[in-house]
Amino acid sequence: MLDRLKELGREARAALQSAATSVELENVRVKYLGRKSELNQVSRGLKDLESDERRSVGRAVNELKKELGALLEQSKKRLESAGDGSGGLDPTLPGRMPWVGGKHPLTRTYERLESIFRGLGFEVALGPHVEDDFHNFDALNIPADHPARDGWDTIYIDDDSLLRTHTSPVQIRVMESRKPPIRIIAPGRVYRNESADASHGSEFYQLEGLYVDRDVRFGELKGVLIRFMRELFGESVTLRFRAGFFPFTEPSTEVDVECLICQGTGCSVCSGTGWVELLGAGMVDPRVFEAVGYDPGEFTGYAFGLGVDRICMMMTGTDDIRLFLENDLRFLRQI
Repeated sequence: MLDRLKELGREARAALQSAATSVELENVRVKYLGRKSELNQVSRGLKDLESDERRSVGRAVNELKKELGALLEQSKKRLESAGDGSGGLDPTLPGRMPWVGGKHPLTRTYERLESIFRGLGFEVALGPHVEDDFHNFDALNIPADHPARDGWDTIYIDDDSLLRTHTSPVQIRVMESRKPPIRIIAPGRVYRNESADASHGSEFYQLEGLYVDRDVRFGELKGVLIRFMRELFGESVTLRFRAGFFPFTEPSTEVDVECLICQGTGCSVCSGTGWVELLGAGMVDPRVFEAVGYDPGEFTGYAFGLGVDRICMMMTGTDDIRLFLENDLRFLRQI
């Protein structure tokens, strides 16, 4: 038995030293140190030997295992430092198809909205996420003592800096830098200090639009919004215009679409009403024009704003807006 152990040792040492790749080295390990190796079988058979022979053979087996284990580690380091030609891969393993990434549903929805409005003659304008009080509120006819400020649940950074509550400040910045005619959309993320539920979030995406020129009328606004909704949801979409109030538009309207999740029968998304509010709009208030140096006697215009997340819900049949931000690949792959 001892003679056989010496012979196994010589074979294993030579095999470990001659292994040229990680695959060959693994085969040597399995052959001489694996669970079914001859050396392991000798270990299991020690109980059948006489006492004196069991002690000497057992000592030899343990010493050989320890020696071969150290040689195995040395061979691994040798192959790693020299490069074993396999690139660290085992070519004997079965292949695995790589995952193919895709655009997030919100990204695809935004791109669809942008495409529609570009087709209607609008250009894209962007602005900062951290805004000052003037551009976010004052210039939009929302002074410090205006009760409408409470509805925006603002996240303030300091006394004059805040995370924008809507993308309307982009409209103000564009009007400050340019003269009419102006036809823009202002997409981007906005921030509200409010609790999330099935149809609201503290961070979400908005897209606002602005058109300023001479003799712009409310009928043009209505026509653009109807065309937009039909391009987005199909010619059979059911809409309703309701009277609304916004400090920066007068007159103002809110536009609802029949809930596409429940087909108007009532669900958690539409709060049981069968309708989902998708956007607000109206004619630009003259005080907004005065804040940017426009003559309200010469120019008129309309503005609108919509929630990209809610539209994405309608387009994908999703009943909870929070799913879009949870990064659950099972959900995203369904979309």
